[in-house]
Amino acid sequence: MASLDTLVEKKRLARQIPEGVATRGELDLIDEICTEDVADHSPLGEITGRDALKAQIRSIRNAFADFSATVEDSVAEGDTVAMRVTLRGRHVGEFMGIDATDTEVEVDNMVFTRIEDDRIAERWVQPDLLGLMQQIGAVERPEP
Repeated sequence: MASLDTLVEKKRLARQIPEGVATRGELDLIDEICTEDVADHSPLGEITGRDALKAQIRSIRNAFADFSATVEDSVAEGDTVAMRVTLRGRHVGEFMGIDATDTEVEVDNMVFTRIEDDRIAERWVQPDLLGLMQQIGAVERPEP
């Protein structure tokens, strides 16, 4: 693989998880673009390794039909890419202990991706989990 010398190339690499893996379901792409011990930090848990990342994304795609992750904006500096991502889907399977509600959801998500040796080494993922739980009825929305 060619060296990722430019910030544009780093942003293109970081986008492959939301666009290729999460949206299109190309889980095997993780083997090409991530380090063996890739770390993912999110409200779903701290995981390490390609297989664990595949399993986590597979479980999200199973819980939400027509799942998509749209990169709205990205900024890169040094070895890190920050992305603002919109997550969409229909809640059709158990997610975080909540049974399927068949509700369409749209959630804001922030992702910071660290690149090491031209591969994704670490990600910090911060979805609007409260907003998601409100949308699927697990938490009541406060009165205005």
